[in-house]
Amino acid sequence: MDQNELIRRLSGEYPYRVLMIDDDPLQRLLIEEILEPPQYHLTYAPGGQDGLDWLCRAEFDVVLTDRRMPGMDGDEFCRRVRSDLGLAVQPILMITGSTAAEDLMGGLSSGADDLLRKPYHPMELRARVQAAVHRKRITDQLDSTESTLFALARMVEAKDENTGDHCSRLAHKAVLLGLELGLSTAELMALRRGGVLHDIGKLGIPDAILLKPGHLTPEEWVVMREHTTIGHQLVSQLKSMRLTAPIIRHHHERWDGSGYPDGLAGESIPLLARVFQLVDIHDALISPRPYKEGMSAEQASAILADEAERGWRDPYMTRRFLDLVRRRPELASMSTPQADPANDDLGVRLYASMTRRN
Repeated sequence: MDQNELIRRLSGEYPYRVLMIDDDPLQRLLIEEILEPPQYHLTYAPGGQDGLDWLCRAEFDVVLTDRRMPGMDGDEFCRRVRSDLGLAVQPILMITGSTAAEDLMGGLSSGADDLLRKPYHPMELRARVQAAVHRKRITDQLDSTESTLFALARMVEAKDENTGDHCSRLAHKAVLLGLELGLSTAELMALRRGGVLHDIGKLGIPDAILLKPGHLTPEEWVVMREHTTIGHQLVSQLKSMRLTAPIIRHHHERWDGSGYPDGLAGESIPLLARVFQLVDIHDALISPRPYKEGMSAEQASAILADEAERGWRDPYMTRRFLDLVRRRPELASMSTPQADPANDDLGVRLYASMTRRN
């Protein structure tokens, strides 16, 4: 074993976990010869249903499936993986003997990520598998990083016993406003993430200031305001947070330039930050606290309208938001929508596992 291979194995790169689905024993023997241990760990399933069962109880870097199989064929298997199991990013490499364009398109449209035609060269199979493994492991690392950030953000929220499910409410309401404004899917996802992550920088604020029951001194406010730049630094290196990072940094800017941290004014404030801050302020106004009662929807709307007139808020965005509040009374509700377990849970399950008491 050379030094590079030793380093790869010690770093956890090996083995590549491969699930092979094929009813042909000869094809199995062929792939076993090509994908040899210790670099590959091959699990065999003789049919589509067996493959689904394996995916329910184990994780794999890549799935190899034949297209033509009795019972459940490769196309149906792919559809079931994507829909029934909800594994949207599981790499699937489909192997087919067909060269017909409609068959190839059928395999891709059913959910396969890549197609390999028989007969294939062993080096081509290994190259395709390694490329799929690389994508899968990068995705896994990204998912782990994001989930940890979301869980940490919920720990910040949990320090204040009075905020309740503030983060989850903001994630939900910000998306509703984004839909009203016709924002793109990527922008809606950024707003949803911003709902949870907007105050993550408070991890760097001393508890003596963060949890102080009375008013902060001018010196303490200087420290408190650093949470926007701290949060931005925590997430800005993640490409998936490209649209969310400006929300975290700029959701306390004001239309007239009197906000922080950068004193941006007007349309120089990122659009998503202007959208998000309206939802954030509105939720804070209607939420009860030990030192105040929650305002009615009418009172909160009046304050936002006044702040827009004073030059603190984007006047157009404020009008759109207040119109939405009039049409959607649930925006003034303190209830939290149930999370969809098939989607990104924004750290709910990870945070729950970190704080669960036996």
